[in-house]
Amino acid sequence: MSAATNETDQLATRILNRVEELILTAERETKPLELDPFRSELFTLFVTANGAGYTRDDANPDLSADGLCRTLGARWGLANAAKNAMESSGRMSPDQMSRMRLLWSVMRMWMEWSYAWDRWVEFHQETP
Repeated sequence: MSAATNETDQLATRILNRVEELILTAERETKPLELDPFRSELFTLFVTANGAGYTRDDANPDLSADGLCRTLGARWGLANAAKNAMESSGRMSPDQMSRMRLLWSVMRMWMEWSYAWDRWVEFHQETP
């Protein structure tokens, strides 16, 4: 592995770990991610991920909204929890549902920022 690849992976891992820390802190403190200080720090992480090219469709590592959700969901076992819930009681545990909701919040904000960021030039061009 080259030094550049290693640095890229390290940055992506730091971003992902910090997003996870923020989500878990919000969960522990029962505070919404959509409010500061969480929102501001998540946005800063988004800007860093976007600037590094991690939010593009073909990004590797993938820190797009989908990639972020997929990776954190896998870390927390949410796909298996949802599958097991569907096969048994039809309900996920309250802890798993809490994390799922928080992950949806992050995913929604990340998608909104991606959309706005991608269209920035369109709305800020000088008109003749």
